[in-house]
Amino acid sequence: MRGLHLKTIKRSHNPAKKWDAVFMKPNGQTITQPFGQRGYSDYTKHKNLTRKKRYIARHARMHEDWKDPTRAGTLSRYILWGKPTLKASIRSFKKKFHV
Repeated sequence: MRGLHLKTIKRSHNPAKKWDAVFMKPNGQTITQPFGQRGYSDYTKHKNLTRKKRYIARHARMHEDWKDPTRAGTLSRYILWGKPTLKASIRSFKKKFHV
């Protein structure tokens, strides 16, 4: 999506989700996407490379579309399961998707 900007990632308003990603479109409209199942661990918490690889393989078999940065699956894959820290994952996500 051209001109899309990741404005912030904050604790989710949805009690079933961990985070909300807030994107800003070029026209000023915002998109809020909740992601990450609350109550479940992720790579930024356990830092176990084997579990990370299993998560990615399992979700790849489900044919998730990881090309759209506004989709919950993409956010989970690259932010919660990308790098060992949330900060590093967000930095990498922004660079990868130019947001």
